[in-house]
Amino acid sequence: MPDTVVIIPTYNEIENIEAIIRAVFLQSDNLHILIVDDNSPDLTALKVKELQKEFPDKLFLEVRQEKSGLGTAYIHGFKWSLSKSYNYIFEMDADFSHNPNDIMKLYEACHKEGGDVAIGSRYVTGVNVVNWPMSRVLMSYLASKYVRLITGMRIHDTTAGFVCYKREVLESIDLNTVKFIGYAFQIEMKFKAYLKEFRIIEVPVIFTDRTRGESKLSSGIISEAIFGVISMKLKSLFNKKIR
Repeated sequence: MPDTVVIIPTYNEIENIEAIIRAVFLQSDNLHILIVDDNSPDLTALKVKELQKEFPDKLFLEVRQEKSGLGTAYIHGFKWSLSKSYNYIFEMDADFSHNPNDIMKLYEACHKEGGDVAIGSRYVTGVNVVNWPMSRVLMSYLASKYVRLITGMRIHDTTAGFVCYKREVLESIDLNTVKFIGYAFQIEMKFKAYLKEFRIIEVPVIFTDRTRGESKLSSGIISEAIFGVISMKLKSLFNKKIR
């Protein structure tokens, strides 16, 4: 059985879903895909079910009843993946902002270079972002700087959503205690891995903003990240004192 699964959460991604599935499967025969769909009104899940006939035993689908946040979609996917025998578990967007051609770079960083977590990093070699307005580039870049300052993590792209986890990393984290569901989810997962002293490798990638479909980013998600980072850090200090 392939040792790698790519988790792709979806909500109204009918314009991208077939293309991203085909592109991921082109990368390696050693990959499975799990789509976690939040009951998309545009019938994304129906399209996935059609494609499952073409990719039996390789393409899997979990449909949730409503839109419940990116973080809970990934937690659902993590738990599903850990119930199988995968050794490498990916997070990846459906909109091609994460280039499928980079999947094997992240895989090799964990499989051959000794990483426990591999991050597809937009900022480890400068700013590698295409099609974002300058205001959003600055917001994202400064957010990662802010998180790095508050948490002490030596990670340039703390908010990245293109990540490969070794199985043992996710097994070591109590997924039921993950608090955040939006933008801050990505930060929290990296912080939990950092506190457990797993080796985190940043792999330079070029991030390209979606050309089809609508962005899910909102002011509430950003606010969660800004204030959540402080509470997350304070909680870690408190836990350290009582140990």
